[in-house]
Amino acid sequence: MRNISVITGTRAEYGLLKPLIQAIANDASFNLQLVVTGMHLSEAFGYTYKQIEQDGFTIDKKVEDRLSGDSAAAITRAIGTAMIGFADAFEDLEPHLVVVLGDRSEILAATTAAMIKGIPIAHLHGGETTEGAYDEGIRHAITKMSYLHFTSAEVYRKRVIQLGEAPNRVFNVGAIGVDSIKNLKLLDKVAFEESINFKLNNTSVLITFHPVTLEDATAKKQFSALLEALDSIEDASLIFTKPNSDKDGRIIIKMIDDYVAQNPHKAVAFISLGQLRYLSALQYMDVVVGNSSSGIYEVPIFKKPTINIGDRQKGRLMPQSVINCKPSKKSIDEALRKALSLEFVDSIKNQKNIYGDGTATKQIMKVLNTIKIKGLKKSFYDL
Repeated sequence: MRNISVITGTRAEYGLLKPLIQAIANDASFNLQLVVTGMHLSEAFGYTYKQIEQDGFTIDKKVEDRLSGDSAAAITRAIGTAMIGFADAFEDLEPHLVVVLGDRSEILAATTAAMIKGIPIAHLHGGETTEGAYDEGIRHAITKMSYLHFTSAEVYRKRVIQLGEAPNRVFNVGAIGVDSIKNLKLLDKVAFEESINFKLNNTSVLITFHPVTLEDATAKKQFSALLEALDSIEDASLIFTKPNSDKDGRIIIKMIDDYVAQNPHKAVAFISLGQLRYLSALQYMDVVVGNSSSGIYEVPIFKKPTINIGDRQKGRLMPQSVINCKPSKKSIDEALRKALSLEFVDSIKNQKNIYGDGTATKQIMKVLNTIKIKGLKKSFYDL
């Protein structure tokens, strides 16, 4: 039996990893070790580790990062604190493999500690680009520290190989978020409205907007433009999900809280909807607005329009249902008019999913059950 440590630091990441976590737990060949960190352990972000426990999983280690703010210095200190915690956690758990997803700072800390200890790392969602966020550099750094790679599209697989990783260790399995959409029983509209204690009006909008971390102090200006554009939608229901613990994230959180307090008749906000409520919400939205990767991966499965604002997701493969716009009121207004038009809604009804068929978990488990890792020395693969 091999020990497999799965690391999760955010509510969204856990939702994506949940099918894989369950599959590892159900496999007699593996001993699941669940390690939670980051936002899961923060009161400000809802102590979402409790949801993991409610789902029936045992948390083997909690690695605190003691994030004290949303400044660059605070986030850098948190990475250092988390790295110390992961060094101790891996010393105790002795995993044979560490599984990570994405590009966040706490995942950088985990992979650094695992690499130095000589633990093989399996990385999901490598090879992608997000030109507006420092996640871009973190993601590629994690790729180079990892041994196994599970990408969401073939172009991303090729990019991981371009980074020097051998093709026989890089697998295009599709986006793992599609798995839950295909397999989870979602809430009907009445149950969803009851779950959020909020009634949907004629036009329903879900908003998730994060700071663009490679830009200098643009969060307030850009989010103000978004709020002004949203005010132009008549008879709208606005559901805000709050941003992650990124640099300048607390600026947006305060602006959301202020806006909802001033507009309780049409707006509601959540630190975390959780996977079930979030995916259920997508069924009933007329448009999803912001700059979250979910608008590119999950929302298109529901054949719903996404308005992707600014450069945070620049470089990703964009489905037909994604409308890119600048972070200005005028540009967002134009994108909203297009997204809510019958012509555009009709045009995306038959769009193909470019991020896999919902079998990522099955494909990953097949690799984990069959691959033999005999050493971590890697020759750079030249094209």
